[in-house]
Amino acid sequence: MDHEPFLQLTWGVLAINFISVFIPFVGLIGAMISLWGYGIGATELVVMGVMYLVSGLGITVGYHRLFTHRAFEATPALQAVLAISGATAVQGPLLQWVAVHRRHHRYSDHHGDPHSPKTLGSNVGAIMRGFWHAHLGWLFVRNVPDLAGYVKDLRRNPLLMQIDRLFVVWVALGLLIPAALGGWLTGTYAGAIRGFLWGGLVRVLLVSHVTWSINSVCHLWGSRPYPTRDLSRNNVLFGWLGLGEGWHNNHHAYPTSARHGLKWWQFDVSYLLIRACEKLGWAWNVHGPEIVVDSGQPHPAD
Repeated sequence: MDHEPFLQLTWGVLAINFISVFIPFVGLIGAMISLWGYGIGATELVVMGVMYLVSGLGITVGYHRLFTHRAFEATPALQAVLAISGATAVQGPLLQWVAVHRRHHRYSDHHGDPHSPKTLGSNVGAIMRGFWHAHLGWLFVRNVPDLAGYVKDLRRNPLLMQIDRLFVVWVALGLLIPAALGGWLTGTYAGAIRGFLWGGLVRVLLVSHVTWSINSVCHLWGSRPYPTRDLSRNNVLFGWLGLGEGWHNNHHAYPTSARHGLKWWQFDVSYLLIRACEKLGWAWNVHGPEIVVDSGQPHPAD
């Protein structure tokens, strides 16, 4: 099937991962150069902020809470919007992302977890090697077998399959839209270039590193109010930057909960969006933390 190559970590997929990591970094350098003699204006900040929310919420609400954990149900239109928005974050096609994350929950911080920072040592060197692997290194490792088996449910959904196949199109739109916004708001080609740099490449860099920090930082540093079988931790910084995802120990305790911020002060923008969609009738069967189904196993895909 057309999507199968993305569910096997071939050398081609690893090359795509390298490009998705390297090019945004080059974009950051270009954006920093563009500051010379101009600085950064409101246009760049607004475009970057809007695109950060669009792609970030596509990952947190769509890829993660809806498609991976089935924390709520949604209309086909909302599913499409969230799946496309998540693709603009350039973290991989929907099915690949979901499969890897479901495997992570099955083996969290045990043998078989694709991106655990757990190491055999406790010295600084061992911790930093674990951090590197969990944050970025795992993207270039091929030993993640049978990803297709984790997404049998999504493979039966024609809408999601079509969106998955068009991943490159959504990536392109995620870069062209901020360029168009920058050009439209400023009325200049220079504005379009800065929109592309800040709202496109730099935004991809930020969203990606915040997401990867949930795998690394939130399995190393933070609080553990729940005695889960893994190393997951709540981290205040990434609770905010990650749009609610940084309350990671809460999430591993209640993986099918649409709400990750369980205390009044644990701000969870992603959950607020889900509740808003529920009020509008676009989402329903929203699971709360009282629904405990985590046994360390992935959600059934049959």
